Amino acid sequence: MAPPILKLDDIFLSFGGAPLLAGAALQIEPGDKICLVGRNGSGKSTLLKIAAGLVEAQSGEVFRHPSSTVRYLEQAPDFAGFSTVQAYAEAGLGPGDDPYRVTYLLSHLGLTGEEDPKTLSGGESRRAALARVLAPEPDILLLDEPTNHLDLPTIEWLEGELQKTRSALVLISHDRRFLEKVSTATVWLDRGTSRRLERGFAHFETWRDQVLEAEELEQHKLGKAIEREEHWLRYGVTARRKRNMRRLGELQTMRSNYRGHKGPQGTVQASVSDAQESGKLVIEADKITKSFGDRPIVTPFSIRVHRGDCIGLVGPNGAGKTTLLKMLTGQLSPDSGTVKLGTNLEIATLDQKREDLDPEDTLANYLTDGRGENLLVNGEQRHVTGYMKEFLFQPEQARTPIRSLSGGERARLMLARILSRPANLLILDEPTNDLDIETLDLLQEIVAGFPGTVILVSHDRDFLDRTVTSTIAPATPDAPDGRWIEYAGGYSDMLAQRKGALEERRKAEKAAEKPKTGEAAPSAASSKSKLSFKQKFALENLPKEMAKAEAEMAKREQAMADPNLFTRDPAAFNRLAAEMEKLRAGLTKMEEEWLELEMLREELEG
Repeated sequence: MAPPILKLDDIFLSFGGAPLLAGAALQIEPGDKICLVGRNGSGKSTLLKIAAGLVEAQSGEVFRHPSSTVRYLEQAPDFAGFSTVQAYAEAGLGPGDDPYRVTYLLSHLGLTGEEDPKTLSGGESRRAALARVLAPEPDILLLDEPTNHLDLPTIEWLEGELQKTRSALVLISHDRRFLEKVSTATVWLDRGTSRRLERGFAHFETWRDQVLEAEELEQHKLGKAIEREEHWLRYGVTARRKRNMRRLGELQTMRSNYRGHKGPQGTVQASVSDAQESGKLVIEADKITKSFGDRPIVTPFSIRVHRGDCIGLVGPNGAGKTTLLKMLTGQLSPDSGTVKLGTNLEIATLDQKREDLDPEDTLANYLTDGRGENLLVNGEQRHVTGYMKEFLFQPEQARTPIRSLSGGERARLMLARILSRPANLLILDEPTNDLDIETLDLLQEIVAGFPGTVILVSHDRDFLDRTVTSTIAPATPDAPDGRWIEYAGGYSDMLAQRKGALEERRKAEKAAEKPKTGEAAPSAASSKSKLSFKQKFALENLPKEMAKAEAEMAKREQAMADPNLFTRDPAAFNRLAAEMEKLRAGLTKMEEEWLELEMLREELEG
């Protein structure tokens, strides 16, 4: 086993009241890919900041290898003093790091580098921060919610980058699919302490349930042991003769352990308030269009949404998901076409920007709309503190200002508010942002069991697969042109149908290219009976060029296999990595060209 390059042991931290961390530990070895999981407010981000050296623990051991480089993904990047995104990202490079990495990363993250940091959106800020921490390829990468505000193509690209990186990783994320694909170990932060599983997130939930069941069994055994000891004290013959001080002390210890045991944090218990049933047809859109200037956002699109449907909207950032959603719900008029809303609609909306939240408002005031201490849920008067507890807020937080809440707690608060109101149409725009796994499970159950209609925008593939009945996506995801298609099923179903349609189209195109029977056949055959000189030359020489490229790649792979190269000469390592990327891209291009020519030759000879 390799020695750790970063180790936190027996970490204690309290901000007054119950300690946030009490005996937490985190050990990182070279090549580790660890996901850090736990409930919102369990201290995950704080532990990551302690690892990064941004927060100091009140007690415990903190060890960082002196030669190790650490990069931490900030939730709110500080762009002060930087005129462009390129300058901000390059400031994260160390001596000998290759500036080409910054250009490469920014291009894949959808940025040019010339953007003014003052004008960046939240998603663009996150992309710039990712480029800054990934570019140096540090020994340790600490990433707190790296997928927030990223679209699906970018998330899938980031998965590939993190899978092949030489950096050790610690990830915090709500995206199940992302964690399953990237992580190889799991650290569970629970009630101030940590447990480690040497397997990826895909195995976490089964392991967690086993741990909690074993803990519950131990508590049950302890309770029975206390009962036996108390019975002995009262009725035992020896006890009547004289007190056994040792057994009395043991009983006191058992009682203390039993009473002091904190069970796992409660689960959110909630359901949507019932509303009057909507009409059977909820939304009917007929050939709606929308353009901004010369750019088409929605070309003629039609859909009928019925009561009970759960529809997911997916696509790259900027494709027009929110625009289409607003047109379907009547918030935005189409340029042409019509949208008809059904009868008896009561709409509840969760906005991804959390614009409904006033940071100075208190939790109780927000939930009750300033109408005292009670709110009406499913026709029943409920005290606000009791309702808050169902969403894991403590009674003392009722008068707390919203600005003191974490991102996950704010999302949970908005969820509590919209679920308290009667609704038969739920509009959820990025509902999974910042939610912990347990709250995501609850939201999934609510959406799946909702008797009304749900339309949601999400980049969470696992959540989409578990909830939606159909998926609306751009016809051309790599370059959206305003055309949208509805697919049956979730995200994985959409990918399968898209792949099948692509294969069918290729077959049709190939069939259309074949010479027609009859009189036209001879002329078609004669017009393209053989390859051109240029095509023949390429067909003969491309295999040699591909072999040469493979040999060059093998040389660089052999050089990069030296485990000491990066430490000894990071500039050489980065240069070899950049050359490998260029060679790999060139080889892929040559392989595709050769395959096309070979298929053409076979067709002509056939």
